[in-house]
Amino acid sequence: MNSETQQRLKIIEDKLLHMLRYLDLASKEARIKELEAFMEKPSFWENHEKAQLVIEEANTLKAWSVPYQNCKGLFCDLKELLPEAYASGDEALVNELVQELDGVEKKLNDLEIRKMLAGELDNKNCYLSINSGAGGTEACDWALMLSRMYQRWAVKRGWKVELIDRVEGDVAGIKSITFKFDGEFAYGYAKAEKGVHRLVRISPFDANAKRHTSFASVDVTPEITDDIVIDIKPEEIRVDTYRASGAGGQHVNKTDSAVRMTHLPTGIVVSSQTQRSQVQNRESCYKMLRSKLYEKEVTERENALKALSGEKKEIAWGSQIRNYVFQPYTLVKDTRTKHESGDIQAVMNGELDDFVNAYLKEFE
Repeated sequence: MNSETQQRLKIIEDKLLHMLRYLDLASKEARIKELEAFMEKPSFWENHEKAQLVIEEANTLKAWSVPYQNCKGLFCDLKELLPEAYASGDEALVNELVQELDGVEKKLNDLEIRKMLAGELDNKNCYLSINSGAGGTEACDWALMLSRMYQRWAVKRGWKVELIDRVEGDVAGIKSITFKFDGEFAYGYAKAEKGVHRLVRISPFDANAKRHTSFASVDVTPEITDDIVIDIKPEEIRVDTYRASGAGGQHVNKTDSAVRMTHLPTGIVVSSQTQRSQVQNRESCYKMLRSKLYEKEVTERENALKALSGEKKEIAWGSQIRNYVFQPYTLVKDTRTKHESGDIQAVMNGELDDFVNAYLKEFE
């Protein structure tokens, strides 16, 4: 076995040991055993709410222990097989095992990134909303392009994607859209995308083929579960109903089933129109409103702690975070981390992990 492979094995082994201590996986796995023993009791489902909390805690702990154990098991196999493969002179087998070692290293790097997702809300599902900026049809088309990019990214991460609200543009594209992403640490990863995204390209809507600059804002909110209490008084909410737009069933577009909910003290507005009934859309709005209010409370608390501790790295939400240049050259560059990619088509196809990971390393 060559010295380069030996060195890689040593580096990965050291990472595994460091991860074991840093994540305190021994105590996590002991807690998982306690929870699983509790779940096996006949009385487990007598209190449904408590049962759901136990399941959620077990799943959160397993999100750390299972990937680690998978990496460790595969690494131990490779550590044993690689010397034998080199000794046999089977080059194809060596290449195959080295590729598997690459995969272990990538999974470990992903787990190291996840270490940074220790915030109170990071393990939650989330809502991602896109709103077109000034620029009319061009901005609406850019919002549509971003919506496709984020759907592809979420699918690549194995998340479930649900459309909550969509408002079509007057000519093309969309004025706004809201998705719900359901998956491990969805908010922790997606929060890196919150801010204004800037597009520079030759507009397909301009007969003179001139370059145009368009903007769209992205907002990300964690989904708040029922175990978190948020007090919303009925008199603080204004509810408006309207006719849903876009394709729908026999009742959608014929009745005022879409709902817009405004929280008067904060001015927060949420809307939903993709559910079949007004009652369902109202419930969806209420969940999003609770989530936004809780995120606001947590953010204010965290900002106060940062101010007290002299924290320097602070990003103002709503500021421009990334530029996407299609002409005269191709480049995607994050203004916060300076991470960039010349493969703009890959980025628009959902290859966002490098940008997200750079953000987490820099600011979490």
